[in-house]
Amino acid sequence: MAPSAVDDTVSRREVWKTLPDPVLYPVKEAKFEKYIEPQSDGYERAKAQSGGNPAIVIDNGSWAVRAGWSFENAPRLAVPPIMAKYRDRKLGKTFSFAGQDCYADTSARGHIRNAFEAGTGIVSNWDVMEHVLDYVFLKLGMNGVDGAIDMPVVMTEAVANLPYSRKSMTEIIFECYGAPSLTYGIDSLFAYRHNQGKTGIVVSSSHSATHLIPVYNQKPLLAQATRLNWGGWHAAEYLLKLIRLKYYYGFPGKLNSSQAENMVRDFCYVSQDYDSELAHYLEWTGLEDRERIVQYPYTEEVIIQKSEEELARIAERKKESGRRLQEQATKMRLERLMKKEQELEYYKDVQRRISEQTTKKEIKRILDDAEVKDEAALDRMVKELEKSIKRARTKDLGGEQEEEQEAPDFSLLDVPDDQLDEAGLKQKRQQRLMKSNHDARARAKAEKEAEKARIAEEARLDEERRTNDLEGWLEEKRQLRLAKLAQIKERDRLKADLGNRKSLANQIRMKNLANLASDTPAATGRKRRRGGDDDDFGADDADWGVYRSVAIGANKGDSDDEDEAEEDLEASVRALEQDLLEYDKEFTYEHTLEAQNDWTKSLLHAFRYGPRPFDAAAPAETHRLHLNVERIRVPEVIFQPSAIAGVDQAGIIEIAGDILNQRLVGIPGLDRDSFLKDIFLTGGNTMFQGFDERMRASLVPLLPAGTQLTVRKAKDPILDAWKGAAGWAGSEDWQRAKVTREEYQEKGAEYLKEHDLGNAFS
Repeated sequence: MAPSAVDDTVSRREVWKTLPDPVLYPVKEAKFEKYIEPQSDGYERAKAQSGGNPAIVIDNGSWAVRAGWSFENAPRLAVPPIMAKYRDRKLGKTFSFAGQDCYADTSARGHIRNAFEAGTGIVSNWDVMEHVLDYVFLKLGMNGVDGAIDMPVVMTEAVANLPYSRKSMTEIIFECYGAPSLTYGIDSLFAYRHNQGKTGIVVSSSHSATHLIPVYNQKPLLAQATRLNWGGWHAAEYLLKLIRLKYYYGFPGKLNSSQAENMVRDFCYVSQDYDSELAHYLEWTGLEDRERIVQYPYTEEVIIQKSEEELARIAERKKESGRRLQEQATKMRLERLMKKEQELEYYKDVQRRISEQTTKKEIKRILDDAEVKDEAALDRMVKELEKSIKRARTKDLGGEQEEEQEAPDFSLLDVPDDQLDEAGLKQKRQQRLMKSNHDARARAKAEKEAEKARIAEEARLDEERRTNDLEGWLEEKRQLRLAKLAQIKERDRLKADLGNRKSLANQIRMKNLANLASDTPAATGRKRRRGGDDDDFGADDADWGVYRSVAIGANKGDSDDEDEAEEDLEASVRALEQDLLEYDKEFTYEHTLEAQNDWTKSLLHAFRYGPRPFDAAAPAETHRLHLNVERIRVPEVIFQPSAIAGVDQAGIIEIAGDILNQRLVGIPGLDRDSFLKDIFLTGGNTMFQGFDERMRASLVPLLPAGTQLTVRKAKDPILDAWKGAAGWAGSEDWQRAKVTREEYQEKGAEYLKEHDLGNAFS
């Protein structure tokens, strides 16, 4: 390899040291900010407007409920449609919270419920919805009104809202609150009216769904409207799923949907060329600028630094403690030595007394008094004590003299059994056992010496081959290294298969286990004996092979032999690479297994931890989320739902193309080109950076050449729906569209007046 290439590789490994400190973004989640006082001034102003037709305007969204007065420029309240209720057993009281107040109490956080069904704009929990409306009317200063809400209500609803959902809301507004009138409208159409739209395509991507509604001369063509079941809630859940998959081994921080929503809003953007950008996103160059690092809270281990004087005192105390322990150990050794010497003196005295006796009876009495079985046992005890005392004295003197090995005595093995008494036969059996152990040790020693000689001979032959034929020797080493690497790769593949319960090996193993555990195991290829209920397992040697198939891989990775085999493979590769590094000029460090496994070569490391090394022992680094490809992958789902997230629906561009090129063209009297002059984007999910540019760039190829196309965003994609409803309230159209309390009592909760900004009756 050229020196410049080596230098470039080294610089890549060291370049992270020149990077600036990473920019860390604190994790955000929903929290209690401040207490909102009831605001009665708006109600007083509304009562003072006798001919202005003031109304309460409520944008009933699944992410936030925004409420205010129609004569004002902005809503006074924006609260999540949630509530929490729990009973404090100690106080004996029930506490209820709504909106942001749910985050003010720790116990309330665990009891939060949402008024809307997850991922939809349909109200499913009416107890929560009523509680949220109570909160809204209370904060708007309506608490002092006796018996009813004496102001008209204008409320937004989802496109093609379910009749049952609208009926339930109508009953609550009229029966529970006694409002004088109620009007429904579609939020995105209110936003389009507020932005002076007349003819165009309204693209509304909100928290729960995305809708495309053609509008012609301020009249919506609801029959041609299309919904894509993807919104801000789905994007947050998808990001949460990607993060958990990315850090599958367990992220120490606590992840929740509120955090994911903030990450989507703060860090994600729409790519103008998704495939091309994704292909180069994890390249090391510039990765530190493309990724976003979210820091979760963590506890830093505090290490108390001691001064030199304290360290010296601690060392002195340790030294003094060690000296005392040595003195105690020496004293105990001396005590044991004195005890052994006394025992040795006693047993030698027993031997002396036995030698003075002539009768076996008297000898037996002396041995019984000494609690010794026979004279041979007495001799062994004396020899062992002498050896032990000699070793102890040698150790006290500081010497490590090698103990003299006495030649083993196997003389009784050549004596016939009929010439030995019972004690002799027993001693002969002991000598036979000792001889077998002695021979086994000798064989092991000989095998060890032979293995050493074999290794030395192989090393000599290898050195001789290297000297005589260097090229052939290098080629042999290269092939051996490739074979070892293939074995390592196959080992890793088998480990991965064993971790997959759907793999063929695991399926066969589970079938065998189920068959063994069954009361009526499946018959094998052999014929059973007569009496089919007889258990003849084991009659054939092949039966026992099932246990081997069950055991293989059962505890993969727990075996010491397997660990040693893995170490041998790695060590063999390292040894071969060391030889190649020394004698092969074309083989460099970058070709070694260690270099290939370096973190700078790992795409997975760049994906999880970015362009810097990762320290698993540092709590700050383990509590970080690195967002890179997720920044463009999550917003891309709305354009490619099937290819990326597996949502079996067309993307927003395909839907818009179908409406413009197929549906509107087939309606007589409509000019398709007039719709192209105003592609209107509204809703919080359209606020991604580059969303409008991507819409424009993706729609152009679907249209005839030279077609004029205009894509624009709402002035305020989040608040324009409320502002449009507030501006519409009090108009003549509103007067004709509102359902009064008398009409409700006469015609029922299903009664609905159609108008240009609302749903059609169904």
